[in-house]
Amino acid sequence: MAEKFPIPTYIIIILIISRLISTIGNSKPSNILVPHKLLTLDIGARLHLDPAAIKSASSDYGNIFKENPVAVLYPTSTEDIVALVKAAYNSSVPFKIAAKGRGHSVRGQAMADGGVVVEMMALKNYRNGNGITVGSGFYADVAGEQLWIDVLNATLEHGLAPASWTDYLYLTVGGTLSNAGISGQTFRYGPQISNVYELDVISGKGELMTCSALKNSELFYAALGGLGQFGIITRARIALEPAPKRVKWVRMLYSDFSSFSRDQEYLISMNGRRQKQALDYLEGTLIMDQGSLDNWRSSFFPPSDHPKIISQVKTHAIIYCLEVAKYYDDHTQSTLHKELQTLFKGLSYLPGFMFEKDVSYVEFLNRVRSGELKLESQGLWEVPHPWLNLFLPKSRISDFNKGVFRDIVLKRNITTGPVLVYPMNRNKWDDRMSAVIPDEDVFYTVGFLHSSGFDEWEAFDDQNKEILKFCENAGIKVKQYLPYHRNKEEWIKHFGSKWNTFAQRKAHFDPKMILSPGQRIFNNI
Repeated sequence: MAEKFPIPTYIIIILIISRLISTIGNSKPSNILVPHKLLTLDIGARLHLDPAAIKSASSDYGNIFKENPVAVLYPTSTEDIVALVKAAYNSSVPFKIAAKGRGHSVRGQAMADGGVVVEMMALKNYRNGNGITVGSGFYADVAGEQLWIDVLNATLEHGLAPASWTDYLYLTVGGTLSNAGISGQTFRYGPQISNVYELDVISGKGELMTCSALKNSELFYAALGGLGQFGIITRARIALEPAPKRVKWVRMLYSDFSSFSRDQEYLISMNGRRQKQALDYLEGTLIMDQGSLDNWRSSFFPPSDHPKIISQVKTHAIIYCLEVAKYYDDHTQSTLHKELQTLFKGLSYLPGFMFEKDVSYVEFLNRVRSGELKLESQGLWEVPHPWLNLFLPKSRISDFNKGVFRDIVLKRNITTGPVLVYPMNRNKWDDRMSAVIPDEDVFYTVGFLHSSGFDEWEAFDDQNKEILKFCENAGIKVKQYLPYHRNKEEWIKHFGSKWNTFAQRKAHFDPKMILSPGQRIFNNI
């Protein structure tokens, strides 16, 4: 990112006036300009209106939405963010504010059209290495702008690590906790929001509050999975456990979906946190003729085995890949093989189609990074990503396979990115939190992680819409993860029985509806 220089106040005033003239008559409620008095505050020098700053805050990983803020704040401290939010709250015409970490949203959720975007990553330059502190107990205090890869590296120095992860570690702590934070560990350890002891949150009133299950609990549960609606997370106390050294990483292939889902559900049924035989990670993916055996998420299968795998794909159209991992260290290495034999006994994968790797713990957790770097070198990372992520009840997963995987997806024949499908246990989630999941003991996540050309993303988007329409017509009560909805009615349906609590919390913690306008929950466009 290019270095940002403060703009003299008189130039800022001229730019503000020109923006004001250009937006007169615009009826969008989010297109409200930053008041002049904000520029006279101490944070005025950290507000940037230069084209480079505006451009960096006007797009996200999805590369579909483009929305320009009026200004971008590059904070040097938490107090800078507090001052910004207070200024918005106390303004006669409050302006909107969005906190942006890595901008890994796909539908503009981290944007603030006509408002101010807070570049949270700027704080890393002023922490002097103090953004992550490992406590004397099994926890770490982590600043909201810190990346999970940095959390991993810092905690490993103490022989500890968080238990719950996302597949991609170059995301901010505040960003994933505002959604949920899921991956193959979720069935056993819960989402990342279930592994937090305490938060510091700047509410929509500009109040910096420390909260936990016992202190300011309403804000604590609201902020976890709250899509940034109730406050900006500036610190999280993350639960830690002793870190393993290595990982036995296994993939098994299936041609029959019933066997595939049955085996997944069996393996996650042994989910006790201290249950010796339980796996530590489980995910599933689809392998199709139009896709690649080794996609950007990880390269796994031996090249010598590619022909026989491709032959199975051509025969069955879809092959279902069960991916599991078991952590171990020097003390558990001697029993690892026997435990896996017991776990895998009776599984119905295709004979001869089990593949194993033995890798370090860090290599396993950071497995997506090499794919990212490869795509970046080819200019294929910063492209449109019309993703669709769903939670759906276990009772309808077979119907989803027939109606979506084997009908819509195969007929359209455009899906080239990873398609994830794996189950989770509801008892690992806390219903007091804002995150929404299906009302069954076991539910599945399905992720269509598309990449496309800039003139092709609408075809993938049409497929996403067809999938959602199929679910609606079939009565499959799906919930979107990383949700995108077009109007308030759809959001009310999304939250269901949680909507009243969600709206009441918004009215209490962000009564002027300043925060996270890009979610379009209370600031519809």
